[in-house]
Amino acid sequence: MAEQKRDYYEVLGVAKTATEQEIKAAYKKMAIKYHPDRQGDKSEAEKKEAEAKFKEAAEAYDVLHDPQKRQRYDQFGFAGVGGAAGGGSYQNMSMDDIFSQFGDIFSDLFGGGASFGGFGGGFGGFGGGGRGARKAQHRGGELRLKVSLTLIECASGVTKKFKVRKKITCNHCQGSGTENGAGDTVTCQTCHGSGYVLRSQRSMFGMMQTQSVCPDCGGEGTIIKNKCHLCGGTGVVSGDEVIEVKIPAGVQDGMVLNVPGKGDAAIRNGVPGDIQVFIEVEQDKDFIRQDNDIIYNLLIDVPTAVLGGSVEVPTLDGKVKIKIDPGTQPGKVLRLRGKGMPAVQGYGYGVGDEIVNISIYIPETLSREEREAFEKMRTSDNFRPNQSAKSKIFNRFKQMFE
Repeated sequence: MAEQKRDYYEVLGVAKTATEQEIKAAYKKMAIKYHPDRQGDKSEAEKKEAEAKFKEAAEAYDVLHDPQKRQRYDQFGFAGVGGAAGGGSYQNMSMDDIFSQFGDIFSDLFGGGASFGGFGGGFGGFGGGGRGARKAQHRGGELRLKVSLTLIECASGVTKKFKVRKKITCNHCQGSGTENGAGDTVTCQTCHGSGYVLRSQRSMFGMMQTQSVCPDCGGEGTIIKNKCHLCGGTGVVSGDEVIEVKIPAGVQDGMVLNVPGKGDAAIRNGVPGDIQVFIEVEQDKDFIRQDNDIIYNLLIDVPTAVLGGSVEVPTLDGKVKIKIDPGTQPGKVLRLRGKGMPAVQGYGYGVGDEIVNISIYIPETLSREEREAFEKMRTSDNFRPNQSAKSKIFNRFKQMFE
């Protein structure tokens, strides 16, 4: 049985209201404590435990330091971020993969790849020393779309298509930026193909090496001699693309869905950006939504309220008949189990209910015969509210404000 993941805020030991700086400080403390180069002569079991905690902290920071990922995590939990890093747990990744694929996290925290020679072996894994430099990888821009949905579409889920004007990969050079393929590039002589340059400087801690992106090749390690005549060497051009967005059942107004890899294409076959889809739900003529429940106001006539009967009410998947008991009072609530909204991707408390609030229509005009009939009823004890009925109706009224 797989071990249950811990809440990311709990992992870093911060509150859900923590600021970006508090999250960064908490992660930096844990990254230093559990970094493999800091475990020294500990036992293999202790090193393995430290590695697991290091990966857990890196995964939590990857989500919480990004405002959009954090918003999705706060709304949907782990389902909203796909586990972490767009799909899986960091525990399934090797340390080398974490350092190479997510080195920007450590670079951001520790100053662009600084390596300190005086601290017990150094922090080579943070982008500067022992594990080797990682060539810069361009990332495409993120796009934003707004989609308007009906309540029925929210209940069932829907697929929407959009024609988007964006940066797309150049067909002529297949994104390489070169006119004639690989033969048009040469190794950068400044960084000798590494994409980075090192600068040594003496400090109170000893010699400190600072790693920065090569100014000549922009971190790619190569320079294009003959640029593509269509894209000018960038590997991308402007174009239209039809994007298909699958919106899961249960989404609410104001939610933001992430469509990975469908944003702008990146320069020279880098990582494409994402599309953020903002959900806007149209007002429904029948229902009011409250979390996963929906509320319907049923208006019945006086004879049905007095005598009872059956009436049809709409639901999200068609009409159903419900029974009205004789002597039904205004404000009575009936609950149709499982007729509400589903939870988004199973996250939450399952399918909600439909809550039917009963109102009674009192006619504004009466015929002579109708008025005479009601005059006779006025003198009947059955038509005079007793204290028990008053208390029940008043209690329902109070619940509206609790």
